[in-house]
Amino acid sequence: MLVTTIHYGLLIALAIALLFAAFTDIRRRQIDNWLNAAIALGAPVFWWSSGLSLWPDVALQLGVAIAAFAILAGLFALRVMGGGDVKLLTALALWIEPMLFLQLIVIMALSGGVLTVVMGSWHFLRRERDRLAIPYGVAIAIGGLWVLGANYLPDSAYAAAFEGADSVAAANGLTENAI
Repeated sequence: MLVTTIHYGLLIALAIALLFAAFTDIRRRQIDNWLNAAIALGAPVFWWSSGLSLWPDVALQLGVAIAAFAILAGLFALRVMGGGDVKLLTALALWIEPMLFLQLIVIMALSGGVLTVVMGSWHFLRRERDRLAIPYGVAIAIGGLWVLGANYLPDSAYAAAFEGADSVAAANGLTENAI
């Protein structure tokens, strides 16, 4: 039960961190290094609470994060993506299992496209001449929250609810064998 509570708490903390990253990116066009570091440093505790083994599970998470960083650093070098965005996505790659990380990337790209069209239209209507800066942390947060909500939080909430119910039933002698 304690591990499930820690697991669920970590997922909620990650969701809050993603919301904070989106907020600061909208407000300042910056995602703080301390926030990205906190997300990355929370991953090993999440691995433990998830029961991941060092080989191959944790090694795979690290491999995906390294690959993501290499690709995203290239996009940063091309000035397509900001440094905070690169670090946030790399930190998320430590948390999200590989196939779901691909889902996050697709949702991020779609929501980022919508965000770009909306902000570009607003920029055009206001006849602004300066370079349009898209707060892509918002799209990253949308993708991350989507993946968390659809794949991680329901399982954790379900497990927490029913582990608690099972322990109450056992304490009251209401098990299948008692009937």
